Order: sequence, then structure tokens, then C-alpha cells
Amino acid sequence: MCRQSATVCMVKSPTRQHRVTDELAERLATLADPRCRRGKRHPFVAVLLIACAAVVSGARSFVAIDEWATDPPQDVLAQLGARTATALDVRIPPSGATIRRIIKDTCPGGLADLLGHDPAGADTLAVDGKSAPGSRLGTTPAAHLLAAMTGTGMTVTQLTVPEKTNEVTCFAALLAPYDLQGVTVTGDALHTQRDHARFLVEVKKAHYAFTVKRNQKNLYEQMRTLP
Repeated sequence: MCRQSATVCMVKSPTRQHRVTDELAERLATLADPRCRRGKRHPFVAVLLIACAAVVSGARSFVAIDEWATDPPQDVLAQLGARTATALDVRIPPSGATIRRIIKDTCPGGLADLLGHDPAGADTLAVDGKSAPGSRLGTTPAAHLLAAMTGTGMTVTQLTVPEKTNEVTCFAALLAPYDLQGVTVTGDALHTQRDHARFLVEVKKAHYAFTVKRNQKNLYEQMRTLP
């Protein structure tokens, strides 16, 4: 089940062994294809793999992904699973519009979990939120993402913060699927919450280092009076 809604986005939730050993294509195949049955011209996993390859190559926008997708030689498109057309079995990449539509409709939580790094054994894990540049559309506000990253710069996962809520409500859901025993989780002052501390220490057997500012008046004064 998706961690952001009641819909089924994966056949099964990714386990630690799943993330470490399975091929990327096999992991992505556990995601639900968001398209209807009719009109499918390109394999779902192939579209995602082409987008991933473009991002690894430096693409940072849908326009850049589209430009990259038109350039690979036939053998690369074959390895990524692009569909064939004509009697000569020429590999045809998906259009930029198709890539954008499929990525937009694919469950972001499931996609992030399957592509993310396993944090087990890491020294530190930073949790922070940012609004995604360029994601605002008309009256729709920009998507606000809460993400977790290891101290070595490896992204673990991210969740979209629902409208009319904030990062605090998504903290436990973001980290719930992972083994964090012995890991020190850091966060800014917004996450200096009793529930967060209890969740990390009692449930995840982890440590925490949170920032204390004046928004926590009593706690700030207690900390300020310490030697």
C-alpha cells in the first residue's frame, strides 16, 4: 500500500534485501502502471529506466530528459527496454510528453522507496523538507517534499507533504519502513517534537540530534541555563 494514500502502488513493499540485490528493472516492475489499458505504446518500466538514465547523465528537467531520450544509440535503447517499430525492429524512445505524464502519475512514495539507498548501518541520516522548484502550476502550490539523506549524500526516500499539513505529520511515515538501529537522525527546529524523539528512540532504536530554537520557549530556556 502507498504510504501517501489508500491506493495500491506496489505489488509488495520493498525490503532491505530487495533494495540491495534486485535489479532496478525488477524493482520498478513492482510499481503499478498508472495508465489505462488502452493506448499503451511504451513499456512502463522502460519509460522509467530511460528517465533514470537521463537523470544519472545530468538531466535536471523534463526538457533535458526528453533531449537525452532522443540521442541514445539503438543498443542503449535496447538495454533500457524501449519498444520496437517497423520491420527493421528499430527502437523508438517515448516522447517527452509521455515521460512527463507517466512520471507525474506514478506513485512518488513508491518510486522514491524503490530508487532510494538503504540507510541501515549509516552513521547519520538528515531529514529536511524543500519545495520543488518549477512544480507550481496555476493556482496549485508548489510540491513540498520531505526527504531523508545519509551523511554520505545518498538519498534514502522522500514523501510529498499533503496540502493543509506540514512536515511534522510526515516524519514518522517517511522513516517507518527502514532499519535505523544505531543511526543518528538530524532535523531542524520544526522537528524538535516529543513524538519524533520517542518514535526514534523507542520504535526505531535510533538516536537524534534536533535543533532547539525560541519556538520551543520552555525547552529553549532550559537549554540556555545549562553550563
